[in-house]
Amino acid sequence: MAGFFDRAREQAQRGLAQGKEKVEEVQAQREGKELLRRLGSAYYAQQRGRGSQQAVDQHLRELDQHIEKNGDAFLR
Repeated sequence: MAGFFDRAREQAQRGLAQGKEKVEEVQAQREGKELLRRLGSAYYAQQRGRGSQQAVDQHLRELDQHIEKNGDAFLR
């Protein structure tokens, strides 16, 4: 009977780990999309004379850092 409970606990732990990975993946995708939106907004403002190239460059750096850390799956 102890073997059954051990297997059940291991399976539950694997399920929790997979769920945590999925949550982290979704959060990274949301963050990436938000960074991309901010970059677009900064670029639009810069093109319309209401923003600066520095703001665009800053948002681009932030997006590049996010991609280095989390990949670029959110771009698809």
